[in-house]
Amino acid sequence: MTHRRQFLQLLGASAIGPAALSLASASTPATPAAPLTLLNVSYDPTRELYAEFNPLFAQHWRERTGQALSFQQAHGGSGRQARAIIDGLAADVATLALAADIDALHHNGNWVPRDWQRRLPHNSTPYTSTIIFVVRSGNPKNIRDWGDLVRPDVRVVTPNPKSSGGARWNYLAAWEFARRQSGSVAGARDFITRLYRNVPVLDVGARGAATSFAQRNQGDVLLAWENEAHLLEKEFGQRVDFVYPSISILAEPPVTVVDRNVERKGSRAAAQAYLEHLYSEAGQDLVGKHFYRPRSAAAQAKYARQFPALTLFTIDEAFGGWSNATREHFAEGALFDQIFTQRR
Repeated sequence: MTHRRQFLQLLGASAIGPAALSLASASTPATPAAPLTLLNVSYDPTRELYAEFNPLFAQHWRERTGQALSFQQAHGGSGRQARAIIDGLAADVATLALAADIDALHHNGNWVPRDWQRRLPHNSTPYTSTIIFVVRSGNPKNIRDWGDLVRPDVRVVTPNPKSSGGARWNYLAAWEFARRQSGSVAGARDFITRLYRNVPVLDVGARGAATSFAQRNQGDVLLAWENEAHLLEKEFGQRVDFVYPSISILAEPPVTVVDRNVERKGSRAAAQAYLEHLYSEAGQDLVGKHFYRPRSAAAQAKYARQFPALTLFTIDEAFGGWSNATREHFAEGALFDQIFTQRR
């Protein structure tokens, strides 16, 4: 019997709605297990979400099992975070920016199984986001859509797609806009080349790019996760505005247990429950509170006013999935490398 099946039999996991999992009540063990620390290796803009989610889950887990949990968080560019796990960082869970980074954990050391996306609802993505524009207060450059980003008077802030998952979403959103506008791959390539001519510096991750824009006053527009845009507005108030373009990409940040590590540490049950609790109504409420788009109908309704309707396309629809997008755009010598080296 697998660890997962044993765990479900012990705690009685049950689905609530089409996109949620919750743990049914279980009697507290007579002798609680020793305290445990879980390491969540995540990408840049999730710091605030997990800082609030961790104590919520710790209380939930202690009530169910009697075991005390503590947490460590590691944040950075999603691609670099995946590489850190491959190189030995002992993550119990990986909550990264895109599926390709978790696929890399399978292909480089079998840290997770090939079918990791099938283990949780919605291909193991408990929340979604998209890419929008953050501009200076009053939008002095009158930036309204992707086409404005290639104007000679506009400087764009975006991180490096070689290290940042958010940057890959940025790039692909811009590419698909241009492909649809021009009707050709050649037109999209020309547009992206001109866009990156307007990028003076590529930060390593999304949070670094946000810092460059908001604190160091670099650039006229920041390409940002929707949740990061809201956080900047909360922090900097009237110094920034944000703009929704005519079309963007449905960003689906996935989560997984890191199997090799949890087997070694004996933390599988808690790590799996941690991710499942993101789908609970309490978890989904926090997702919406921190400006990610929740999966549950109740949380979607509660936070509907902060998520304007937007035309979104998926990575599968536009690029045939992450495997194709990575090979064609982000692998060594692929389109991004060609465009960036020729941008000057």
